[in-house]
Amino acid sequence: MQARTAFQSKTVVTDLVLPSETNPINNLFGGELLARMDRAASIAARRHSRRIVVTASVNHVAFNRSIPLGSVVTVEAKVSRAFTSSMEVYLDVWIEDRESGESIKANEAIYTFVAVDESGRPVRVPELIPESDLEKERYEAALRRKQLSLVLAGKMKPSDATELKAIFD
Repeated sequence: MQARTAFQSKTVVTDLVLPSETNPINNLFGGELLARMDRAASIAARRHSRRIVVTASVNHVAFNRSIPLGSVVTVEAKVSRAFTSSMEVYLDVWIEDRESGESIKANEAIYTFVAVDESGRPVRVPELIPESDLEKERYEAALRRKQLSLVLAGKMKPSDATELKAIFD
């Protein structure tokens, strides 16, 4: 199984915010944004693994900026790290300024997907090779996030979380 780069999984989805997708103050519903991010992230995970993928968790979502009715929204997703059968996907959400056309970062999220076979059993995925400085930063941080999640779920002893211990040493 040949390792892949984050760029090979890159998925960009651009769409317009319509009236039926907004709340009473004419901003995009959070759930609508979550669904858009889930779709983009699943495509990125599928591109990386070349398998059926299922959402395992939404690890982090930051709704930093509201997204008004009529906005052009771009969701960019890339696999940030691959483990045995799971992949962390990092998402950046951008909105275009109506007048200048400049992209403004509105939100970000981190999802985890698991590659499965036709009967739903987890299967191995290729390793990820980070290339840019940002990809390397997200790659390293993914292991800390995974260890923290395992410790909090009681699936890993805190003493075994080497990446977390390194932060505090």
